[in-house]
Amino acid sequence: MRAAEKLGLALSLWALLAVACLAASAVCQDAAVAAQQPAASDTAEAHLGRGYDALKQDRYPVAVDEFRAALAIDPTLVLRAQFPLAVALFEQHKSAEARRELEAVRHVAGDHPNVLYYLGRLDIEDRNFASAIKNLNQAMAKPPFPDTAYYLGFAYFKQGDLPNAEKWLKEAQKINPRDPSIPYQLGFVYRKEGRPEEAEKSIALSEDLRRRGDDEARLRAECGQKLDSGPREDAHALCEKLYDPDDAERLTSLGTIYGQHGHPEAALKPFLRAAELSPQSPQVQYNLAFTYSQLNRYQDARVPLETALKRWPDLFPLNALYGAVLAKLGDDAHAYETLLHARQLKPDDEATADLLYQTALKLGKKREEAKQYSGAMRYLEEAVELRPQEPEPHRSLAKLYAQTGKPAESAEEQKKADRLSGK
Repeated sequence: MRAAEKLGLALSLWALLAVACLAASAVCQDAAVAAQQPAASDTAEAHLGRGYDALKQDRYPVAVDEFRAALAIDPTLVLRAQFPLAVALFEQHKSAEARRELEAVRHVAGDHPNVLYYLGRLDIEDRNFASAIKNLNQAMAKPPFPDTAYYLGFAYFKQGDLPNAEKWLKEAQKINPRDPSIPYQLGFVYRKEGRPEEAEKSIALSEDLRRRGDDEARLRAECGQKLDSGPREDAHALCEKLYDPDDAERLTSLGTIYGQHGHPEAALKPFLRAAELSPQSPQVQYNLAFTYSQLNRYQDARVPLETALKRWPDLFPLNALYGAVLAKLGDDAHAYETLLHARQLKPDDEATADLLYQTALKLGKKREEAKQYSGAMRYLEEAVELRPQEPEPHRSLAKLYAQTGKPAESAEEQKKADRLSGK
């Protein structure tokens, strides 16, 4: 499991804090006001957005720099920035630095399984197997990742506790029956226990799983080629051999192939099942929502996005897609707030800026029609800032100033609109 996928699961540890923040504390009210300020590339939110993007792309040094920059601006972002910082450091094998950040997160979040998992992994790297067993045993109370049991079994094996090594490796095998590394490690346990026949069978199973993995990779390649060149029915018949109703990873892979080759209607089935199997994965929920949006089923797309954003509110793709979906549904006020946050996370994304501009313009006109002039002014000024070369917001401002008895300001805005439109 890649770091970005693990982070998607791990960040659920601060979902409760995000919900609590929405309650009504003064700190959260200040944050809400700050979110209405113009976006800039040097805000904590922008650094968070770039950090998550870098982590998703396995660009760990960039992620480290961005999360540290976010913490320098706002040291209270312990769970939103310091935990992913620790993950990025872990992936670079910077054990001492990763441990320091994890312990800081632990001081805030307590003995959460996600934190304990990474501490246990670091213990294994440091060959401190007793500590690894302690941390990973605690993590197993609510396993954060599918490979938690494997690493616990591995630590027991290295500690020389063969019965517990076998117990947890067998548990890992139930969770990940297609992972060839698990029966391979079990083979070593059986050998140590003086069970050579079982050791041979386990290692043979590992080799068979590796071959199956190679065969599946070839099938994925053939599926993609067939989707591009063959009749649709033949292509789908071939690709459906990859469908496994009990494996979220394989389902996601199949749905992604369908989507990449322009078959969103076929992608929906595997993505729906993957979302059922992995309800806490933002990536899986995003895949489902994006497919719904491609099929113009925007109300259906809204639900998985809302779920994912509760767990991962600072992921740019989720916010950008959610804002677009809300705009399509006509929920302009919420679309504006979501797109504004998306732009704070990634100020240089032009598509988000364009949609935010259009939404601000619509809200400005709606507020004007409702005679809510101060609100209309705020949205129209935002539209001007987003697209200073566009004449339309200046025309609307000219009309608004005229309606509110400000002829000089109205004339000035009309001049700007005429100049920008080439009159």
